[in-house]
Amino acid sequence: MRVTEYVTFDAVGLAASMADGELTPAEVEAAAREAAEAVNPRINAIVETWEAEDPPRPGSGPLAGVPFLIKDIAVAMAGKRMELGSRLAAGHVAAADSSLMRRFRRAGLVTFGRTTTPELAYSTTTEPVFYGATRNPWDLERSAGGSSGGAGAAVAAGVVPIAHATDAAGSIRVPAAYNGLFGLKPTRGRVSAGPAFDEIFNGLAVHGSVSRTVRDSAALLDQMRGPEPGDPYFAPQPTRPYAEEVTRDPGTLRVGVLTHAWGGHRTAPPVADALAGTARLLASLGHRVEEVTVDLGVDWEEFLLANARQWTANLAVSIDELAAATGRPVDSSTLEPPILASYHYGRQVTGTEFVTALALRNRLSRALARYFGTHDILLTPTLPELPVPLGTYAKDAETLDGLGWLRRLFDLAPFTAAFNVAGTPAMSVPAPPDPTTGLPIGMQFAADYGREDRLFRLAGQLEQASPWADRTPAVWAGNHPGR
Repeated sequence: MRVTEYVTFDAVGLAASMADGELTPAEVEAAAREAAEAVNPRINAIVETWEAEDPPRPGSGPLAGVPFLIKDIAVAMAGKRMELGSRLAAGHVAAADSSLMRRFRRAGLVTFGRTTTPELAYSTTTEPVFYGATRNPWDLERSAGGSSGGAGAAVAAGVVPIAHATDAAGSIRVPAAYNGLFGLKPTRGRVSAGPAFDEIFNGLAVHGSVSRTVRDSAALLDQMRGPEPGDPYFAPQPTRPYAEEVTRDPGTLRVGVLTHAWGGHRTAPPVADALAGTARLLASLGHRVEEVTVDLGVDWEEFLLANARQWTANLAVSIDELAAATGRPVDSSTLEPPILASYHYGRQVTGTEFVTALALRNRLSRALARYFGTHDILLTPTLPELPVPLGTYAKDAETLDGLGWLRRLFDLAPFTAAFNVAGTPAMSVPAPPDPTTGLPIGMQFAADYGREDRLFRLAGQLEQASPWADRTPAVWAGNHPGR
């Protein structure tokens, strides 16, 4: 199988062709490896590849034989390194599979490598000191987003059709938008974080994926979802598989459009134009669309402070545990300046401040629930600007404390974090690219708690009405005719 043929398939298509005997797992895996060799030297999206285990028998799982990459954080694969994008965790090897890794195996996925992440996944750009910047395949001088930037760049460049990702404040949706992909952040409690964690960052972080087609993300979430023994809570299970929702009529949806983000953040003209075009498309499909304002129930500065305290306190605990496990110091030799500053900030958060920060989650969740009492969907830009140049996040970062670093992250991605706090699902869907630069633009659609089904139906409809799968970046594995 040539790479030029391999990149025309999505994950569901590859699995079906292997189940029918038209393709073999060995030739598909070989094509994926060739694709990685062709593009990774330019985009730096993959930290490491390894010899995959014996491939599953075609048809033995819904995604049997599909090449797959896991993010270098939060999912443990026995015997493989998980270094969290940090010198502090360099060389760490997972002793056992996490619950999610076992589900990836049962789905039949062939995991052959891990993708880049910013240090401790604590950014929405992927430019760690440990293994260098990941570059956007659409423009190598721009960010691929984060913290699942490696996953986004690898999928966009054609290495794999779908890859594992995580999201604590936009880390699935941001790289999906920057790389022209589909990415859905599931409801809190949809996917188990066990057994090492009951929840990550007090429920802010969830597992998911980025993909080139909606049906791939739906099919994988069907394999990921559901509780594990000992989980503290779990989201209600859907009435039918998400894979079936993609082709179902979403009906007439009540869609509110929010052009500018909370906190006075303004949306750049190219993105605002794309948002207006998306609103017109929704109206042409029969949905009821109107401009709205959305009350988060909290002041933006209060929102920033509460998140800074919650994030950095969790980060400090994680760093102390890593330092104890590795015997390494917690200083500038092991951590980047903004992460080290956030660590020290988190060490100063008091118990009462932390509890107060957690209480904000309830206020925000109730406010968003009131909005979803009158609307089915909230539409926003995923990001207020086009993909930013590499180095944007790092400018004067050494002068920032923990609150200042979080403010920078939220200034650059102000639309996404509220849905992590509320625990509600949200997705980034590709819009037509910027006509001037050709760069990708993503639109975010949010729904009420547990309503991934509604999002998948709408995403399937949008994919049919305004397809994006044929758009390919400058760095694309299919551009190598000799492969």
